Amino acid sequence: MNYDPMVPIWLQVVNRIKESIVTGRLLPGAKLPGGRDLAVQFEINPNTAARVYQELEREGLCETRRGLGTFITPEQSRIDALRERMALDALNRFLSSLKALGMTREDAAAMLNMKEE
Repeated sequence: MNYDPMVPIWLQVVNRIKESIVTGRLLPGAKLPGGRDLAVQFEINPNTAARVYQELEREGLCETRRGLGTFITPEQSRIDALRERMALDALNRFLSSLKALGMTREDAAAMLNMKEE
């Protein structure tokens, strides 16, 4: 993974895992790698890996079961809500980029409609 030096590494890993959850590469209820394995996989410090899981747990996207490991939430509604938030964030970044180019939302909609034809 190529890390952006302007964004904390733990946040970049959290976002990568979230992306894997909403795209279905990681399924609801699936077991996540242990903290050390996550650290090796992403080439990060084990303390950073622990912070990643703490954040995912705080957001309700995973749960740690003592003695068993960390699992993705089985609640599809949480995953659907995450997908919607991520899509809205992507849309807002897109619209901001177009605005910086001097385009309006109407211009963007027209361009999208042209692509569908």
